[in-house]
Amino acid sequence: QVQLVESGGGLVQPGGSLRLSCAASGSGFIFTTYAMRWYRQAPGKARELVAGISSVGGVTVYADSVKGRFTISRDNSKNTIYLQMNSLKVEDTAAYYCNAYRSSVTINDYWGQGTQVTVSS
Repeated sequence: QVQLVESGGGLVQPGGSLRLSCAASGSGFIFTTYAMRWYRQAPGKARELVAGISSVGGVTVYADSVKGRFTISRDNSKNTIYLQMNSLKVEDTAAYYCNAYRSSVTINDYWGQGTQVTVSS
């Protein structure tokens, strides 16, 4: 059973910063073989990809709406990924979800339970 546990969400004022973490664990789970992603979902809206990082960390992708403000990173020694969020805006308010994805002989796709980020004055 693979577990992804997010933390670091909370209430922050516009312009502020937060750092989300996602710790991965599980029997037989090889963290370094998974691409890792952060998604978010605001009330009444579809879940959207925020940022992704390749299995060894050499490639990152970002949604246009967060480029230059958010940074995704991973620490393979800790089986953890991070999302540093700076210059937060009200429209960044959402539940943020961690995702682990691997496509080889089969597709492995795991999700965390989410952490709430609220940006409000």
